[in-house]
Amino acid sequence: MAGHAIEVILSRQLADSLNIPVFIVDPEGNLLFYNAPAEELLGRRFEDTGEMPMEEWSTSFYPTDADGTPIPSDKIPLVSSIKNQMPAHNNFWINSFDGRSVNISATAIPIVGRAGKFVGAMALFWDTESKV
Repeated sequence: MAGHAIEVILSRQLADSLNIPVFIVDPEGNLLFYNAPAEELLGRRFEDTGEMPMEEWSTSFYPTDADGTPIPSDKIPLVSSIKNQMPAHNNFWINSFDGRSVNISATAIPIVGRAGKFVGAMALFWDTESKV
């Protein structure tokens, strides 16, 4: 994470301390990190996927509504938070890398630096079917 704003680095440290899945992206939406609980839910370690552009991660999990209709990327909270620099929330279905269909609830928040500059966003999400 060298070369990233201190707020993004600190967000990664926070994500490592949480027991719920977390995604962290830069201002362009490039995936910078996801934590161990996200690895478990998504079915693949971050070391195996690495950083990804928004166009890849926002469609890799085939997000759909409850009827199986694909949802537009701007309805994915993390994409919305990046584009609008505002918090966003939604419930939807994804397919994990290991083939499971998972109903998730996701909340995304912008990461703003001390100088008021938008430096990225963080999404916290969880399987709505599991007990936390």
